[in-house]
Amino acid sequence: MKRRSMVCISLAMCMVMGACGCSSSEDENVFTGDTPETPEWQANLDAVTPSVYTDIDELDLEPGTYISVIGKTEDSSYWQQVKAGVEQAAADINERLGYSGDDAVRVLFNAPSDGEDIDEQVNILDEEMARYPDVIAIASIDENASSVQFDLAIENGIPIVAFDSGNSYQGIQCTCMTDNTAAAAMGASRLCEAIGDSGEVALIVPDSVSGNAGDRVAAFQEEISANHPDVTIVETIYLDQMDELKRQAAAEQLGVSAEQLAQWSAEASGLEDEAADGSQDAASEDAAAEESSMSEEARTRLEDIDSIAGGMSDEDAVVYYLEKHPDLKGCFGTNDETVLLGANAIENMEKTEDVTVMGFDAGADQIAALENGSIDGLVVQNPFGMGYATVVAAARTILEIGNEAVVDTGYIWVDRDNIEDETVQAMLYE
Repeated sequence: MKRRSMVCISLAMCMVMGACGCSSSEDENVFTGDTPETPEWQANLDAVTPSVYTDIDELDLEPGTYISVIGKTEDSSYWQQVKAGVEQAAADINERLGYSGDDAVRVLFNAPSDGEDIDEQVNILDEEMARYPDVIAIASIDENASSVQFDLAIENGIPIVAFDSGNSYQGIQCTCMTDNTAAAAMGASRLCEAIGDSGEVALIVPDSVSGNAGDRVAAFQEEISANHPDVTIVETIYLDQMDELKRQAAAEQLGVSAEQLAQWSAEASGLEDEAADGSQDAASEDAAAEESSMSEEARTRLEDIDSIAGGMSDEDAVVYYLEKHPDLKGCFGTNDETVLLGANAIENMEKTEDVTVMGFDAGADQIAALENGSIDGLVVQNPFGMGYATVVAAARTILEIGNEAVVDTGYIWVDRDNIEDETVQAMLYE
């Protein structure tokens, strides 16, 4: 009897414990009304295709992994957003893996400090290679400038990922960038629509050597040529050729032809080379000067040209070339700097009401110009998403888990009609 009582008690206790266990399990699954907090940058990640390039779940990197990311410049809101995306991806990876201190995955963003300086970027690349990172991701200012460094990196087991701009090097593992062809074509189409599909337009381009600048110019020109026969591109201004453009403008103001300027410049350069060589004595230098086809008048006028050119700002030069086209109806800048430069030049010409200005990117200055009417529309890229995707692509390269050749980081169109939309606001990077 006593034994039966003990069994009953034991069974009762098991039932109670079982009930408690069930209760505990149910409590864990009870919906409390809380939802996981959505990051404020989620819209930037959602714009990236394929979406796996915003997914860090498979990125089981070794402690202390080093990813080097090299941008084009530090001094713009666009590149600050790229950097923010890079740093957020690194933070998310370390949080998921539980790494900190010396174990943390190191992701270092470097870029030229003063504009898009090709030489400085190559120096940064050399310095980073000497640190032997596990992978280098680079936004090449000049798509052809670093093939020697890339060869050396790959020989030393350092793979290369590209972002922001295409690269001519054949060994690139993956490129994370805007679909520049589609984005520039859309920008051209919007500009043509705004000017009634007829008239003269100008292009302002940051450089003549980067992949994305070349892609955007080509796509813009192709869209105009194929679909807008009554629109003509009358001027294309490259900022990396600005010094020569200023000299040409100064020469024209002084009545000097392009042929004369080229001849005098070549003669002056030859004399400078001889002087720098140091092989001539004073007598032979005097004789050479007498025999030189460059007259004293030409020398003086060349000095005047250089003096005038030296006093011109970039905006002055843009105004000079745009004013050659009194019937200009549109102006398009292919990055943040150039669209703002175009807007300021048109405002300086007091033609804001007559000339439609559009272009790429949306920092604080561009958004302010859009709101006040100086700019009429913007192709807005996704630099945060681009930076994030680049780190994911770099990590996938290290882990050898496969990469797409090109990752589309997305873009949207922004104008005064939609700028307050929630989806648009999420993509702005002022």
